[in-house]
This record gives sequence, C-alpha cells and structure tokens, in this order.
Amino acid sequence: MRSAAIRKTEAGAVCVFLVLVILAVFGQTTHFDFVNYDDDKNVYENPVVEKGLSVSAVGWAFTHAQVANWIPLTTLSHMLDCQLFGLHAGGHHLVNVLLHAATAVLLFLVLRQMTGSLWRSAFVAAVFAVHPLRAESVAWVSERKDVLSAFFFMLTIGAYVRNVRQPSWIGRCAVLLFFTLGLMSKSMVATLPFVLLLLDYWPLKRISYFRPSPHNGEAGRFPASDLKHLLIEKFPLFVLAAGACAATALMPGLVIADAHRLPLFERIVNALVAYVVYLCQMFFPTGLAIPYPNAPTGVPVWKAGFAFVVLAAISAGVVAWRKKNPCLLTGWFWYLGMLFPVIGIIQILHNVAHADHYTYLPEIGLAIAVTWAVADWSAGWKHRRAVLGGLMAAVIVTLMVCAHIQTSYWKNDETLWTRALDCTSGNSVARNNLGLALAKNGDVEGAIAQFRQALEIHPDDAEIHYNLGVALSVKGDLDGAIAQYQKALDYAPDNAEFHNNLGTALFAKGSVEEAIAQFQESTRLQPRYADAHYNLGNAVLKLGKLDEAIAQYKQVLEINPNHENAHYNLGTVLFVKGDLRGAITQYQIVLEINPGHVNAQNNLAWLLSTAPDASLRNGAKAIALAENASRLSANGNPLILQTLAAAYAEKGSYALAAVTARHALELAVTQKNDALAATLQKEIKLYEANTPERDVTR
Repeated sequence: MRSAAIRKTEAGAVCVFLVLVILAVFGQTTHFDFVNYDDDKNVYENPVVEKGLSVSAVGWAFTHAQVANWIPLTTLSHMLDCQLFGLHAGGHHLVNVLLHAATAVLLFLVLRQMTGSLWRSAFVAAVFAVHPLRAESVAWVSERKDVLSAFFFMLTIGAYVRNVRQPSWIGRCAVLLFFTLGLMSKSMVATLPFVLLLLDYWPLKRISYFRPSPHNGEAGRFPASDLKHLLIEKFPLFVLAAGACAATALMPGLVIADAHRLPLFERIVNALVAYVVYLCQMFFPTGLAIPYPNAPTGVPVWKAGFAFVVLAAISAGVVAWRKKNPCLLTGWFWYLGMLFPVIGIIQILHNVAHADHYTYLPEIGLAIAVTWAVADWSAGWKHRRAVLGGLMAAVIVTLMVCAHIQTSYWKNDETLWTRALDCTSGNSVARNNLGLALAKNGDVEGAIAQFRQALEIHPDDAEIHYNLGVALSVKGDLDGAIAQYQKALDYAPDNAEFHNNLGTALFAKGSVEEAIAQFQESTRLQPRYADAHYNLGNAVLKLGKLDEAIAQYKQVLEINPNHENAHYNLGTVLFVKGDLRGAITQYQIVLEINPGHVNAQNNLAWLLSTAPDASLRNGAKAIALAENASRLSANGNPLILQTLAAAYAEKGSYALAAVTARHALELAVTQKNDALAATLQKEIKLYEANTPERDVTR
C-alpha cells in the first residue's frame, strides 16, 4: 500500500501537470488583443472600469449591470486588472488563464477528496483543463465571469465536503461565503445546491436509502442522512440562489424583449437540440465558433424529436443503472441541471442557438460519468493500466492540440470573426463584428460590404444599420449615412447614440436646424450624454446663439470636466463675447489636459499679448506659448507667427516682432490669405513705431 507521502507527491505532480498543460494551450493568449464582442463594454471602453479600483468604483460595481448582468465581483476583477495592467490586453488574458488553472487544480483535489481516486480525478481535471470548448471561456476577457465563478464553485464544493466530514459553524460559513462570491461572479452557479444533492447521492453516498451495503468499502466515509434533512441543510444555499436569480432577472436587457423572443414551443425545440449539440461537441469538438445563430427557418421538428429520444434514452439508462453505476446518474444530471438556466427556454441571447462558454461547468458532469464508467467497465481487462494509461494520454494530447488551435482564433477580431464565418452560415453577428474590425483597421469598403451582408440576414437589426451609417459617414456618403441612421431609429427610436450620430451627419451636410432637433432628442433621452451636449453647443453656435452654446458647453463640463474640446470651444465663445479673463481660464484648462494643443497655445498667447487690461497680459508666457506652437506647426502657420510677433512686441522686442510679422506676411501672401496679409501690414507699422498690438480681435 502506498504511503501518505507518496500519495501527496503524486497529487502534487498532477497539480503541476495541470498548470503546465493549461499554460501550453492558453499561454498564447498573453499576446492576444481584446475582441470587439463585449470586451469594449466590459473593459476598454468602460470609463469606470478602465480607471481601476476606487471606493466609488466599488459602489458602482454593485449598483450597475455589466452587459445586462449583475456580476459585481467580476466587474471588480476587471477594475483590478486595469489597475495593474492598464489596457494591455495580455495582462487581462493572463488572469483568465491563471483562474482557469486554479479551477482545474481545485477540481482535481475536490474529486480526489470525494472519491479517493487519484488518476480518475486527474483525467477528469485534465479533460476539463484542455478541452477545446474551454477556449471561449478562457481566451475571451469578457468571460472572466466563467473562470472566476468556477473558481468559487470549486471552493464551495471543497468547503462543503470538508464540512460534511467535520461539521462546524466555520465550515458552514465558508460554504455560504464561497457560494455568495460565486453568485456575484456569475449567477449561473445558482444550480450549485442541486449539484451538491447529486454529490450527496454519489460519490459522498449520504442519502440513507441509497447508501451501499456495509460490506462496501466506501460506506461510512461520509455521514449518512435522509433526503429531507439534506434539503433542509441546503435551504440557505437555495435562498441565496433564488436571490441571485431574482437580481439577475431584474437587470434590464438580460431577458430578450417580447419583440425578439421566440415562441415557447420553438424555445423548447431549440433547447432539446442544444443539449444534444453540446453532448456531441464534448466528444467531437470540431467547427467551434462564436456565436452559433438560430436556423433561419427554425429547427425541424424531427430534429427535436430525435434529440428528445436521445435525452430520454440516456436519462432512463442512467436511472436504470443507478445502483451499479451511480456515477452515471450524478454526472448526467449534473450536465442537464447546470445547463438548464442557459439552454434557451428563458431566452437571454438574440438569434443565438447555443454558445461554447455555457459548457464550462456543466460538461464536468459528463467527464465524471464517462471516466468512472469506463474505469469500472474495464476492471477485468488484461494490461488494464497500460491500456487505459495510453488512452488517457492520447485523449489529453489530442485535446491539447485541438484546444491550442481553437484558442489561436481568438488572437484578434479579424481572426475570430473570419473563423466564425468559416464555421457557420447566416451569422449576422460575425459579419457585423468583422465589419467593425475592418473599419477600425481602415478598410472602410470591406466594412461596408460586411454590414450590407449582415443586413441581408437580419434587415431589422438596428445596430447593424447604425454601424453601416458610421462607415458611410467616414467614406463621405452623408446621404447614405443619414438614411441608415434613420433606418436604425425606425427599429430603436429611443437610442440616444443613434440620434446623436444622425444629428452629426445632418450638421455636416448643412441641415443645422434638423441637426439641433436630433441633438435635443438625444440629450432628452440621455441627459448626461456629453457628446450630444457638445454637438448641440456647436450647432447652436453655428446659428450665432452664443449664450445657448455656452450653456451646452458648461453642461458637457459638468458631465466630463476633462472634455478638452468643450473647454476650447467655450474659451473661443467667451473670447468672442469679450470675456477675455474667462477665455484665458478655459484655454489654460485645455493646456492642462493636453499641453500640445496648438490652437489653445496660440489663442492664449494672443490674449496674453494683446489684452487691453494690463493685468491679463504676460509677455514672457506668451512668447513661450507662441514659440512652442510655431515649433509644433513647423513655423509654417502665419497666424501663429502673427501671435509670436505680438508676444515679442509685448515684451518690448519690437525689431524681432517686425521681422517675425514680415515672415508671417510672406506666408499669408503665398497662401493667398488677403485679409491676414492686410492686418499684418498694419501690425508691422506698429512694431516699426515701437508700439505693441492692443486689438485682440483678428
């Protein structure tokens, strides 16, 4: 019999092996980018998350949804990543990999603790660790909620098993704490109390009337109880689960709205087929993609009938063999039960039939059932250890190779969505997101083609119409952009961003009054929409309504005090209105935000040189600003040289001012700027007469 030290060494070796194979498969993600599928909303375009951890950010995480999910602990983990790594995607990916590795190790340790079997537990953990279906959960930063909730899921089971063996109030509190943390990471772990009941049946064998005969060596390892007592024991967990489900269900946008919700019969049909698809992918993980769109004409009823027969036959079989192979019942119903909340009967994804990341925890049940069943079934084989060892190694190596390839598709947006289009048909999500990726990389024509193909699949998708409008606007096709924005608003009339962009296109076309109406509607729908207030300020300024423009710019600054364009435009309007002190203050703020803002440097230098009020002038500072602005513009901007000349004159360097003004005059003449040339000729005469410029208007 092996000593405790040898068993401990073997277990340690398995843990190291699991970490190494996970790094071999998923370590490549540290060189990957974010993807434009929720990563923007969750991380790199989320203004709260990207600032990192703070007291106010913690409060925000608990009171706001992330992409229609209440996942405060996951949100905090993203904030911590931003605190540590900024927006370097590799660091965010590394945390996902490490959490996945920790979960795989915990799975092995917990299974070994429950069953006493080292190699079976190791194989289940290895299959979980490197199965290609794991790629989506590990390589996608936004699926942090999978790997984080799974970590606490395993900790909860481990604490539960320990408390069953050695009951204590500390043990019970640990179970509740870890479960709560799991629920705050992702509500899908709400099925954990049900999983614990299955584990009570096997391998813990706690249910009295299912307990093996006393001669069975496994009897007595954990205390027995009746089913009623076990249910009562888990009552606090069921309460927590119900609360988390209620909180999640109340999140706006999580459950698909009535307009896009499939009829109940279709949802049931899809659910039956999805169960079988996930089952097939467990054993034949080929053609994996994101997402898998619903069949355009619905799932054929015969497929649903076939799926029902398969599921019913397997369920009947595991129930019939429950005494001889109790592992089958536990593993199979673990799979069915954990998938149930996301199988599609409650529709939480629009036009998505199923998703790989939903299998992250459920398919552990299948791995357990198959592993223990095969091991028991092969008990009488000759050379059993060698044969099973070889099979285990072959399976793990094959899965590693497949998972490494599958993970590589997550390198960036283009590789991800190109792969999705290779593996699926009618995938409007993939075409839309590939279009966004192409547009980001400057291929506007390619992006437009993808958006148009996406609209052929789903012509009623407001977001795709909007994205096409943005691309057409970049191309310069304002009429086309306006038409697409209006189409988007036909399907989503309350979208403030759509109204804002329609207003921007109308403004660019010269339809200022129509643009103002759109900006006003945008700010009505979303009162703290800074960009819409800024655009409204620009539009009313175009009509000469200076006071209204000032009010809008100030509104922008209340929402975002660091909005440099709002500060700059506000300074310019105050300049025009004669509030020179106010204009100086605004230009100074612009330069605090962006020290390289050439126009702010130039305008501020002009005011500091020419203001009639001596208390506002500062020749030395004006020279420094104007010289820097001229350097940044390669000394080729006559307006900036005009400012520099005025600054020299304010400091008393009239000869240098005259020389600089003559240079500006030469440039103005070359550029055929007659008005500026005429002004410079007058200023040169002032400087030749040793007189500074005191007229701030120009």
